This record gives sequence, structure tokens and C-alpha cells, in this order.
Amino acid sequence: MDEQQAHRSAAPHRGPGGPWGEGPPRWLSGVRERYAARLPWPSTVALGVFVMVGTNFAAQGQDRQPVDLLARLLLFAAVAVLLVRHRHPVVAVAGTSAATLVYLGLGYPYGPVFLAVAVGCFSAIVSGHRKAAWWSLGALWAGHVLMSHWLYRWLPPDGDESAPWGQEAFVTAWVVAIVAAAELLRVRREQWAAARAEREAAEKRRADEERLRMARELHDVLAHSISVINVQAGVGLALLDTDPEQARTALTTIKSASKEALGEVRQVLDNLRAPGDAPRAPAPGLDRLPELVDQAAAAGLTVTVETDGAPGAVPPGTDLAAFRIVQEALTNVVRHSGSRSAEVRIAYGSEGIRLRIDDEGPATGGDAGGSGNGLVGMRERAAALGGTIDAGPRPGGGFRVRAQLPLPSGSRDPARPTEETS
Repeated sequence: MDEQQAHRSAAPHRGPGGPWGEGPPRWLSGVRERYAARLPWPSTVALGVFVMVGTNFAAQGQDRQPVDLLARLLLFAAVAVLLVRHRHPVVAVAGTSAATLVYLGLGYPYGPVFLAVAVGCFSAIVSGHRKAAWWSLGALWAGHVLMSHWLYRWLPPDGDESAPWGQEAFVTAWVVAIVAAAELLRVRREQWAAARAEREAAEKRRADEERLRMARELHDVLAHSISVINVQAGVGLALLDTDPEQARTALTTIKSASKEALGEVRQVLDNLRAPGDAPRAPAPGLDRLPELVDQAAAAGLTVTVETDGAPGAVPPGTDLAAFRIVQEALTNVVRHSGSRSAEVRIAYGSEGIRLRIDDEGPATGGDAGGSGNGLVGMRERAAALGGTIDAGPRPGGGFRVRAQLPLPSGSRDPARPTEETS
């Protein structure tokens, strides 16, 4: 966002109504832009025909001035100004109200001209210019009261008398009904716009969460595999001349690790390209822990695994998170610890899965236990499932990662004992 955009976002929005009232709210900006690009010719022409023809029928039985050329011009003006009701709603409602007031002040008959006022009022209120609509209708109503009960002596038709107050009550009810209906429509439009914005925000939030999930997957896959490849490449280079057979073994490990990493990356990218499709291969879980131990052994790390309780039915998401946490913890041992051994303990219980990964240390760099991104990824995985991660130095030296991943109710046997990874 540049400075001008930031200024527009921070400044209070004011519409072109000026003293007529506040501008449209932010949610209506898209609506106004969409409708301002075109003039509402069909609806305005249809309304004009209805007003012109309907006035002829409404004039019958009224002791008012006959509908002459001036009356037609005023009716035309009251309707024609509505052509700009999408671009300039304040001008539309003020113009049609003024033309209608002059029309009535010259003694012409009541009729469908009030429908033009209603359309202008609806457009102004729905587009956010509520005060402009209220002022225009209020001025029309007040002018009608003055002309009907005071100025009628000097206005046509000659010999006209004061209008009955019952008629004023009817006009007042008509004004209130127009305003109430327009306000109701405005509220409904706001609700629809808010619901649409909420759906769009939810979709964007889901897309962001999916991108974050895939970023974590790629980080875990690449960090572990590249760490193994880096260690084995160093071994191969060191032994290339003195022990070619051992160097060959290191190259074989590099080939195997890179092939597995490419397969997992391809699976993540396939899901990114077609998020609605089922994955071509099952997501890794704790059943692949032996493969992880072998990869760590190829990197020179001896891993001891202890399991308490029976695995049972573990949801795929929890199983994947547990695997990735163990994988990231072992990767951090390879990259950041001088220890060549690690202990992994997994406890299955009715409450969930408890993990503990220990190494004896010491740290080989400034980042004991990891550079930070891996630990953040582990915490995000655990938090997404309602679990927790505790990572830090352990008593006696070294580093410890502890994780607790809850299981949904009904996915575990409540009779199975829960083991502590303490």
C-alpha cells in the first residue's frame, strides 16, 4: 500500500453530498463503482412513461390546474434527474423533490409523480446518503404543508381552499413509509454485504491457512532431507580418497534421501495445484518412524525409540503432526547438537499422544535446539490440533522437546492407560 492509499484508508470517507450528510460507507464502494458505470435508462424510461400516462388518469376528479406543457416539463424533469441516481444520488433525490414541489406549488394534480420521489429517496438511502434523502423529503413535506395551509391564497388554482388535515396525515404517512422502506432495504443490503464480506474473509483465511500448512510441510521435508544430505556429502568428500567404499555408501544415502524428499515435495505441490483432489499418496505418520530412524542413522545419529501403549486409531492429521514434530526434532539434533545419539519416546493414552525427544548435547552453534523456524512450525502444528509444545534445555545438559497432541473424543479406547513422557 502506497502513501496515498494509506492516507485514503486512514482518512474518514466523505461522499459528494457535502452539507447534505455523510458519504457512503466503505462496504458500498464496490456497489457504487459497479452501478455508476452505466445509466439506468430502461427503468427511468419506464418510470417516465408511467408518470406521464398515470397523471392523466389521476387528474380526473381533482379540482386542480389542468396538465399543460409546463406540467409535462416538470414531470419530465422530476423523472429525468433520476438517470444520475447511481452516480449522483444526492443530486437525484434533491432534484426530483424540488421539481415535485414546484409542480404541486403551481396547482397541478396529485399523481404518480410521488413515485419518482420515492425512487430518488431509495437510491440515496441505499447508497449511504441518508441525510440527503431525509432533508429532501422533509423539505417537500414542509413545502406542501405551507402551500396547503398558508400560501394557497396566492397560488393557483384561483379560489382554492385550505387542504384538510386528514390529507396532510396521509402525506405524512406516505413520507414515513417511504423512509422506513428505504431504511429497511438499506439494512438488508448492509447485512448481505457483511455476510458476503465474511464469506470472502473466511475463504481468504482458509487459503492462508492452507498455504501456511504447505509451507510447514515443505520446511519439514526439506530441512530434514537436506540435513541428511549435507552430513553425508561431508562424509563422502572426507572419505573419497581414503575409503571409497564408505564414500559410496554416503552417496547411496544421499540418493535415497533426495529421492524421498522429491517424492514428498511433489505430493505437497500436487495438493497445491489441485487442492480439491485426494492426495495420490498417504501422508506420512508414526508408522514411518523406522524410516526416519534409518535416515538419522545414515547421518551418524543413533536414535532409540520407546513406545508406551498401543497406537490404535489415530486421526491422519494428528499422526502427520506427530511424525513431523519427531522429524524436526531429530533434524535439529543433526544440525545443532554435538550429540550423536537421541531418544524418542511416544506414549499413547486416552487423552492423546505424548512425545519426548532428548539429546545429550552440547549445542554446536549459537542456536541450541534449532534456529527458531522449526520450533515455530512445531508449535503451530501442535496448536492447530489443540496441543502444546515445550522445547528447551534439559536438566544435566542437552535439549528436550516435549509435545502433547490431543485426540478427538471417541478415537481412543478410554480403558487404555495414559503414560507420561516425563
